[in-house]
Amino acid sequence: MAKFETGQVLEGKVTGIQPYGAFVALDEEVQGLVHISEVTHGFVKDINEHLNIGDEVKVKILNIDEEKGKYSLSIRATEEAPKQQPKQQQQRKPQQNQQVQHQDDDQSGFNTLKDKLDEWINQSKERENTYRK
Repeated sequence: MAKFETGQVLEGKVTGIQPYGAFVALDEEVQGLVHISEVTHGFVKDINEHLNIGDEVKVKILNIDEEKGKYSLSIRATEEAPKQQPKQQQQRKPQQNQQVQHQDDDQSGFNTLKDKLDEWINQSKERENTYRK
């Protein structure tokens, strides 16, 4: 005699917003939570940039905890995932990073620290001598 079922997609109304997610009323009695990670595809830094109280949203029921009366909802699950075109760009970036790493390997970044260390030790000794006078 369950009113709602896991996997069901329906319309709801945003009734509250917290930093961790939004509360959505499915009807007069049942309210669920859309976790911030389920608001949209991609990273959501501030949920307020995506949702406002009173917004009508399409949600999918991810999980129902009958004992606690908690409904886990997702807006993201009702939207088509963005096309993966940027994948080529993502593949290029690591290659650029690898080139940078190779350059660092050739120069062995620790040598510059080693050189600087001698310089810093000398500066420290000079300061000690200055303060002792």
